[in-house]
Amino acid sequence: MVIISISPPATAAQSLYICNAENAPFFPLRSAPFQATTKLSTVAHSSSSTISFNPLRFSIKYKEIKKKSRGSGSVCYAAPLSPRNLQLISTISSAVLLLAKGTAIQKQFLVPLFAIQAPASIISWMKGEYGLWAAFLALLVRLFFYIPGELPFLALLLVIVAPYQVMNLRGTQQGAIISLVIAAYLAFQHFSGAGSLQKAFDQGSIIATIAIVCITAVSCLLLF
Repeated sequence: MVIISISPPATAAQSLYICNAENAPFFPLRSAPFQATTKLSTVAHSSSSTISFNPLRFSIKYKEIKKKSRGSGSVCYAAPLSPRNLQLISTISSAVLLLAKGTAIQKQFLVPLFAIQAPASIISWMKGEYGLWAAFLALLVRLFFYIPGELPFLALLLVIVAPYQVMNLRGTQQGAIISLVIAAYLAFQHFSGAGSLQKAFDQGSIIATIAIVCITAVSCLLLF
């Protein structure tokens, strides 16, 4: 048994002695002032619990945690290029092309491209009750008045009346190939109408050019 005895002498500094069972001091130590004598006894029993430290096990667990943290980081960086985000970029680019000027493309090709590459949430809304009411009111107004720019209305009607065999092409390789063919044809029309690559990035047609590039790039990424 080992006894640690701390006793305050008359002076300001105190002495710390570590003694064995026969009260024979091993060596003295100096410590800060204390107000009382403290004795600490430690007895090892066979039934007492022990704490073991394995550095190899700790290093293995640390490596596993580090690998998990790296994996989560890669998922975060890959999230912006998810299929849903790519479809959203294609939808926004198609809407910009419908309103953009300075391009010679046939904008009616954007309607089937929108139906194939639009996000599932937008398609569900258009096929739901709100989409039906929007199509009904737009058709009712069109009977009595002229509506400029009817392509959004036609896209709404196309999505509503499209059979399920056509809508099942969404998210498949066949649908991606059709979208890539349409996007390539629109890009050919745009750059051919512009005359040259430099003229396509002029001030009057740069917005349409960026939208065409986005649609073509998204169609390529969705194919692979």
